Amino acid sequence: MKHLTLLFLFFIGQFLSAQVELSPKVEAIYQQMTLEEKIGQLNLLTPGGAVTGEVVSKDVNLKIKNGQVGGIFGIRGAAKVRLAQEIAVDSSRLGIPLIVGMDVIHGHQTIFPIPLGLSCTWDMDLIEATARQASREATADGLMWTFSPMVDISRDPRWGRISEGSGEDPFLGSAVAAAMVKGYQGKDFKDPTTMLACVKHFALYGAAEGGRDYATVDMSKVRMLNEYLPPYKAAIDAGVATVMTSFNVVDYVPASANSYLFKDVLREDWGFDGFVVTDYTAINEMIAHGVGDLQRVSAEALKVGVDMDMVGEGFLTTLKKSLNEGKVSMEQINTACRRILKAKEMLGLFDDPYKYFDEERAAKEILSEGNRAFAREVAGQSFVLLKNEGSILPLKKSGKIAVIGPLADSRRNMLGTWSVSGDPEKSVTVIEGIRNAVGATAEILYAKGANISDDPEFARRVNSFGPEIVIDERSADAMIEEALEIANQSDVIVAVMGEAADMTGESSSMAYIGLQPSQKKLLMALKETGKPIVMVLYNGRPMTLNWESENMDAILDVWFGGTEGGNAVGDVLFGKVNPGGKLTTSFPVHEGQIPVYHSMLNTGRPYFGQQAAKFTSNYLDVPNGPLFPFGYGLSYTTFEYEKMELSGTTFSANKPLTISVKVKNTGTVAGSEVVQMYIRDVVGTISRPVKELKGFEKIMLKPGEEKVVTFELTEELVKFYNVDLEHVSELGKFEVFVGKNAVDVEKREVELVAE
Repeated sequence: MKHLTLLFLFFIGQFLSAQVELSPKVEAIYQQMTLEEKIGQLNLLTPGGAVTGEVVSKDVNLKIKNGQVGGIFGIRGAAKVRLAQEIAVDSSRLGIPLIVGMDVIHGHQTIFPIPLGLSCTWDMDLIEATARQASREATADGLMWTFSPMVDISRDPRWGRISEGSGEDPFLGSAVAAAMVKGYQGKDFKDPTTMLACVKHFALYGAAEGGRDYATVDMSKVRMLNEYLPPYKAAIDAGVATVMTSFNVVDYVPASANSYLFKDVLREDWGFDGFVVTDYTAINEMIAHGVGDLQRVSAEALKVGVDMDMVGEGFLTTLKKSLNEGKVSMEQINTACRRILKAKEMLGLFDDPYKYFDEERAAKEILSEGNRAFAREVAGQSFVLLKNEGSILPLKKSGKIAVIGPLADSRRNMLGTWSVSGDPEKSVTVIEGIRNAVGATAEILYAKGANISDDPEFARRVNSFGPEIVIDERSADAMIEEALEIANQSDVIVAVMGEAADMTGESSSMAYIGLQPSQKKLLMALKETGKPIVMVLYNGRPMTLNWESENMDAILDVWFGGTEGGNAVGDVLFGKVNPGGKLTTSFPVHEGQIPVYHSMLNTGRPYFGQQAAKFTSNYLDVPNGPLFPFGYGLSYTTFEYEKMELSGTTFSANKPLTISVKVKNTGTVAGSEVVQMYIRDVVGTISRPVKELKGFEKIMLKPGEEKVVTFELTEELVKFYNVDLEHVSELGKFEVFVGKNAVDVEKREVELVAE
């Protein structure tokens, strides 16, 4: 009787899972698959290489031969990956090809700025083009699936993975998510330069308590739907092929077994029909969350709609037992298997399993002169000019220039975190970029001046992937003395300071987010020389820069600019490129303010900066607002905004409101400006943010040129999720803000009315 019941469930499962439609060719292969081979397709392994956990898969080749592997990741190279594919195609029973993935996050081998830096361009066409180029390189290197984009909203710069996303705002983050998906996936998967994208981490990973990686996330569904889920939804709407789970809990349930996330939101509400993969050993880690043993958590993940298990092998080792015990169904296994086969079919692997292993294309495509030139252009556009007292920048290509700092001649740190296929030896350092920029017209003097950190234990933790913090044999005083010697000879000091590449990224949370004491000591000594100082800041997060903002003559935030970052720094410092980046995360005055962001809710006792501040919502020792606000960034030119013009004072469901402003370049050089529109819903059934970004446009203007920028305020744009989780608009008053950042804006009042 037991065997008859299982047979019945098997055929019912075959019938029900037919909703994932396959071509006749692939359907014929599927019909031949055993239970073990179906479960094997749900298994994603890594033989090593670029890994983000302690577990590395064993006996990978044997498991591929036995039909126990659906995909691999962590290796690259057309010839190397082809060997694995040959085992799958030639030696496994059914010859089902592997899907091959890699963390292609901000470029493949030609590395672009970190994603946080890319977002500061506010240029969706440019961001899409970086993903397109990354896809071209990666697919020539044997890859067909990238674990990108990461779209987690984060308002806590202590969280290291803030470097991997697009900042604090869901409207901007949604635009970036869609652009990257389109760049990776292109218009047709038949094109061998396209690859599957994977939006991550579903969901809410960027809101980890205390900014501590992998920690608890807890928020209301109202906040979740209004502020954190929109970028994932934008990726789904853009056609993303795969979704990755997150490590955190949501409503106290680990994300990888969260029915609300994957059944209710992702599948039912959003209609996602691709496949879901876990993050690295995320199923196994649910055991530590306290929700069961490996068999139970694996079954729970499958039941909510997780299709592929990354590295943990919980599916491989427990699903057959769970099926026999009635804890999972054949339908669930079949559906997961068919989704993965469907993705492989989309890529054309059943017609040509070797389409991504073109060594000739790899030789031409990877790190080509054109790719590097584009990376240099993108890096220059990502830089944010935070201060430029007395227009010290751009620098003159003359006299003596002291280049000082632990990151000035550090090749390894140029690429930033999550540059797993990048070669630091092919990156351009800042000192090289400056020398390339000035040639023989100025004398460049160099001294290291300080270590990134003097703490050997801290350096050990940061240096997990190699020597990024190198502690000099000389004493701190000796290095400072050398730096002062060249500083006193020079006309200007370029101080290259900041973080090592892996002081941000996964498992790189920081409680203190200012410059390390060794660097602060150096800067204070340089300040005593009385020479003008331009600080070039390398960072993967917003930092606390109070002393620096008061004492440096200029601060240029260059994030981590990638392979051509050093040349891009030279381009900007000497005026070949006018920086136009705008912040996508607020920089706090102090860690104690966190979170501080532009779209906070008001309080019943709001603080407006008045002198008598007792019994209002404020700090006694620091201001409420950020040091540098969202949307902020200076230029080598100036822009004048005329008064905002409205097409009326009301708008409705079928009658949008047009908002326009004329912007003029009143300076002497061409430059870009990001014109930003925010709204506030003044009266609602729930409290609404004080400002929400709802439009932006990046414009380029020559000296004296002016342009009218127009936004359309629609009823759809002001919708939100109410307390009943309904997506609604509510009639009433709104404030509209237009300006150059979230603080420096003009305000007008309008009203949403009935038809």
